[in-house]
Order: sequence, then structure tokens, then C-alpha cells
Amino acid sequence: MSRLLISTCALAAVATLSASSCGNRAQYDSAQQAGANPPMPAAHDFLAPPIDVPKFVGWREGASPKVAPGLKIEKIAAGLAHPRQVYALPNGDLLVAESNSPNEEAVTTPKQLIAGLITARSGKKAKGANRISLLRKRSDGSGLWDRFVFIDQLHSPFGMQLVGNTLFVADTDAILAFPYQPGETRIDGHGVELTDLPDTVNHHWTKALLASRDGKKLYVGVGSNSNVGENGLDVEYRRADVLEVDIATGGSRIYASGIRNPTGLQWEPKTGRLWAIANERDEIGADLVPDYLTFVRAGGFYGWPYSYYGQHVDRRAQPQRPDLVAKAIRPDYAIGSHVAPLGLMFYTGENLPAPYRGGAFIGEHGSWDRSPISGYMVAFVPFANGEPVGAPRPVVTGFNSDDSKESYGAPVGVTQDQDGALIIADDVGNSVWRVTGAGKPSGDAASSAPAKALTPR
Repeated sequence: MSRLLISTCALAAVATLSASSCGNRAQYDSAQQAGANPPMPAAHDFLAPPIDVPKFVGWREGASPKVAPGLKIEKIAAGLAHPRQVYALPNGDLLVAESNSPNEEAVTTPKQLIAGLITARSGKKAKGANRISLLRKRSDGSGLWDRFVFIDQLHSPFGMQLVGNTLFVADTDAILAFPYQPGETRIDGHGVELTDLPDTVNHHWTKALLASRDGKKLYVGVGSNSNVGENGLDVEYRRADVLEVDIATGGSRIYASGIRNPTGLQWEPKTGRLWAIANERDEIGADLVPDYLTFVRAGGFYGWPYSYYGQHVDRRAQPQRPDLVAKAIRPDYAIGSHVAPLGLMFYTGENLPAPYRGGAFIGEHGSWDRSPISGYMVAFVPFANGEPVGAPRPVVTGFNSDDSKESYGAPVGVTQDQDGALIIADDVGNSVWRVTGAGKPSGDAASSAPAKALTPR
């Protein structure tokens, strides 16, 4: 069958696992678990959750995601190798990190092996190119973009930040510094290591990156090395944290902790406060735990692994730490269970209609352990006075077939280009998409032809 819904019953037949999760389905629509006060059902014990993923088929000729009324979408790059993050340079160029897991995590249980094989059918496990490409819009009004190999021979790159004339790249194991000159289409060399990053085992390999407003610090999102500490806490050193790195010295400290996997960091434009998206824990139910968007408080502890969504105790985390649970901060805003947010951007442009200004766009990569599936869209969270208000709004959808049996793509990183368009990395569809206001007269959206790939020598 094209869609793989594997319950623990099926896993038990293959891997002698418990069948306790048979029939586990979500009680809530993902949108019902969004907002400041999501419903939190009772947790369940599962050796393995159901696995529900659409089968990857890719984008058919001329097909594209669907956008909300008042918007239009175009493909500005195709044929990439697992594009995960996008970053806009001041001169209008776009950087695209093409990467995936370095596959350094040991597979130690039948559950991990089977889950990996099944989820691979969704296209999310495809090999990345370990490079950063540069997209440049042609000046002839054709709407076409050229693509250049900008930096290669990287090690699972994810976050990118330009500070002055230095481009910082967060590989899975280090932050690298590269000299940058506006207009160049190639940087040779391996960069200079500013600081190393936790990389043992690499259950969560992505390293989100954000520069401070004054250009003196870098903030790094480092995910946990496990679901809930099952690999031992020794391998969680400086993980499930947001780190603050001094650019002048490379020294670092833990800025906030207990965030299972902070995959995106951004400054909220009205207040200047640091916000993060986070992927929460798995295997205690289709409706647990909601992934979230939150203001990151300096010195704050957000519960992982001992509790979730504030002070809901996770009994799987041993030894228990009621002293830390008592300090756990409740996140500000739930996005929905297992939607897998991997991209965050506060919109400050004017290209998109007024309702989208000032709020946050979130790339939801989509679930693998929930039935029915959730995520697989770019959502918009309105903000007022520096705080999220109301429910998330689906903005870019259609990454799966209507019956969710087939997958064409999956959104990851999001950014805003020089013209105020929304840029989306689609790692499953190996594409980059550009969303603009439908009433904007421009040659930018005149063609959906893929970018021409160029590799300067």
C-alpha cells in the first residue's frame, strides 16, 4: 500500500515489540492543540508508536503547493539535494543549506531500525549534499534564478548568519567562520572553527543559528541526544539547550536549557526578545506532546527531559527530578502535536498582505508518529504587542495528496527575501519556493522554471 500505517501490532509481529499501542489515534485535530492553553490528555506507555507517513512521489511537472487567498507561489530552484534552511543576504542573494543527518547515531533497537526504514519512504531521509548553494535572481526581469555552489565539503550544515563580512555556518559539530564579500558566488576553503558544538551520537543533528543585534554573540539551538534521556544523561551535556557564543573569543555558555530540540531562533521585531520553535518528545501518544513557540528567557529551564509543557511530569525520565520540574517554564504557545517545526521567521516586509505583517511564519515538516498525520505546511501565527494571538493559519499547504497517501514535498526553513517575499526550503521536494502577494505586479513570479545550476571554477 502506498501509505504506511504501521501500528505497534505490526511492529510486534516483525520485531517482537509490545502491542500496547494498537488503535492509538489522535483525539484532537492538530489545530485544536494550538494556542496558549492546549488540551493535554493523559500520557500512554508505548514501546513503539504507530508510524504513519505518506509515500514520497515528488512534485509532478507544473505542480506546486497551494497558497492562501491573496497569495501566489513560484518555484525558484529545483533539483537540489535536500535543502533544509534558507538565508537572505543583504544584496538579494539567497543561501540554501543542502544537508541531512550525518547518520552518526547508533541504531541499537529493533524499533529504531524499523522506524528508520519506514520513515525513509517519506523522502525525509534522503542524502544531503553537505553544501551551501547561492541563488541569484537574474536582472533581466525573466523571473529566473541562477544557482551556484557557494561552499561545499561541509558536515551537515544548518544555521547560517552573516555578521559584517563574516559568514558563520553551523555544521553539526562546529560553528565555522568564512570571509564574505558581497556579490561573490564561491567561497573556497574549509572555514575557521569558532567553537565546537555537541555532536556525540547526534540523535538531533540540526544546529539553529542566530546573531545578536549588536553582532557580538551567536545563539545556537542544540537538540537532545535522545527522546527522553534514554541514552543516559552523560551524552546530554550542553544539549537540549540554547547556547550563547561570544564571537570575539569563541567562548560559550548555556543561555537556556530543557528545550528538547530548538530548531529555529529569531528576534521578535517589536520587543527584540528571543523566540524559539521546539520539537517536543515522542511515544506517549498522538496528542502528546505539542510542539511549541516560546520566548526564551535567559537562564530559563523548560522541562526536558523531566517534564513537558511546563510541569507535566514524564515518568520515563529517570532519576526523577522534582526540584527541576518545579522550575520548568510553561511555553508561550503550542503549535500542535508532532507537527515538527523546523523553520521560523518573523515577517517585517510589505510584499505580503497586511494580515501577515508582524507575525511568525513556521515551516512544519510534518509528523511520522501520529495518525492522522499533522503538519506538512507553512503556518502563520499572528502577533500583537510582541505576543502570539489567535490560532495558527495555514498559509502554504498541498505538500501531500488530498488523502495524505502521497508526499510531494515538505517545508523546512523559511526566510524573507529582499523584496519581502516568503522563501521556503522544501527538502523532500528538493525545491525552493517563493510566495508573494497576488496583486504585486512583478516579473519575479513570471516563470516557474527551475533555476539554472552554475558551478563557477
